[in-house]
Amino acid sequence: MGSSDFSMTIGGRAVRAENWLDVVNPATEEVIARVPDCGRAQFDDAVAAARAAFPAWRDTPFADRQAALGSIAAVLIEHAGELQALLTAEQGKPLADALFEIQAAAWWIGEIAKNELPVTVTDAMPGQRSTTRHVPLGVVGAIVPWNFPVLLAVWKIGPALLTGNTLVLKPSPNTPLTTLRIAELLRPILPPGVFNVVTGGDALGPWMTAHPGIDKISFTGSTATGRRVMESAAANLKRLTLELGGNDAAIVLDDIDVDATAEPLFWAAFKNSGQVCVAAKRIYVDDKVYEPLSVALQQVAARAVMGDGTDPAVTLGPVQNRAQYERVKSLLADSRAAGHRFLTGGQDADGAGFFVPATIVDNPPEESRVVQEEAFGPIVPLLRYTDLDDAIARANASEFGLAGSVWSSNPDRAAAVAARMETGTVWINSAQNLTPYAAFAGQKQSGIGVEGGLDGLLEFTTPQTIHTALPA
Repeated sequence: MGSSDFSMTIGGRAVRAENWLDVVNPATEEVIARVPDCGRAQFDDAVAAARAAFPAWRDTPFADRQAALGSIAAVLIEHAGELQALLTAEQGKPLADALFEIQAAAWWIGEIAKNELPVTVTDAMPGQRSTTRHVPLGVVGAIVPWNFPVLLAVWKIGPALLTGNTLVLKPSPNTPLTTLRIAELLRPILPPGVFNVVTGGDALGPWMTAHPGIDKISFTGSTATGRRVMESAAANLKRLTLELGGNDAAIVLDDIDVDATAEPLFWAAFKNSGQVCVAAKRIYVDDKVYEPLSVALQQVAARAVMGDGTDPAVTLGPVQNRAQYERVKSLLADSRAAGHRFLTGGQDADGAGFFVPATIVDNPPEESRVVQEEAFGPIVPLLRYTDLDDAIARANASEFGLAGSVWSSNPDRAAAVAARMETGTVWINSAQNLTPYAAFAGQKQSGIGVEGGLDGLLEFTTPQTIHTALPA
């Protein structure tokens, strides 16, 4: 890989830049590629290309836009092997997980393409008919994080393009390679300017959120950055969808089947090495089952294999980037300094790569950092409770409200607990199973707006109502 291998896509063309950014493999800490560091004039060109393409794309028949999404899905499947290898190299996740992400992205965008936009006709007012339809906003600026760079990009690409918007997408500078390659593959598929991908450093995001030529920002990332995005977008009242941080709680009831629960609960916390917005980040366990579940989770952890994702045996890859790696290590160091007991892990890994062993902290105090802060890495506290009402209160005592889960052999009892959780999504006896058919939204400081389902599709539109006077 080298600088000549990757280019931005602006107006349907390959565009390079005067400056470049290094891309690091988190398993080896080696620079594996360089990508363009977009300049301000180039970014303005990308927005201008999207604006120029918007009228024709808006007026493209809906069925043709549906077919375009189907073509995107086909490209992802056709090139899945190549994209899988790129994704593992830049993100670190195991090859099997990388392939799953590519395939899931293809399936997701194909399912989005099956949607229709509703039209509501009302004759309630005497002598007047009101017809409400949903029209595109214009140019969408999409900002995508590094944990699921392909799938989360598709969450934005699919609904934005289907509803008739054009798009300027910025992948994370930590994981730009797969997205740049996908954009290159789509140049023959989409009209020039409909889908633009730009890469760059710290300046690029603020340019996007403040640019007067962008009508909506769809952002996935931290709550702190989300606040800055919202502040910047306020200058011209951009529409916003913000999917932000979470400190998701799992509540384990006293009636679980320990053996059946341990494996899915472990992966609810540690899938993608904990780098999932909706990972179980705090696990509250009834005292009656705490000890046997602790033992069972340790057994699952012992079977997990940490290492370079190119090894087919590996199930846990590295933390994706150095900044996040240092943050996770600081949480570990804080727990060690506080004298917390570790059921698994707890130590820094040796050698190259941003590796942190899967770590379960044994019942740390509620006020400790490892409980109160979102780790976004392979570390989770296991917390005892004796009173279910207290567990629910502790789970809800957070500024975040993204998702949560309840684990029980009694679905009705679990559903009653789920209804009391102050989160946008709750799973019962599973976790992280998101769908293009249902709304996904955060409460509290976990976000604004909706992704998924018809509600998520409509986030990329605005209603227009036409009133017609009826003949007497």
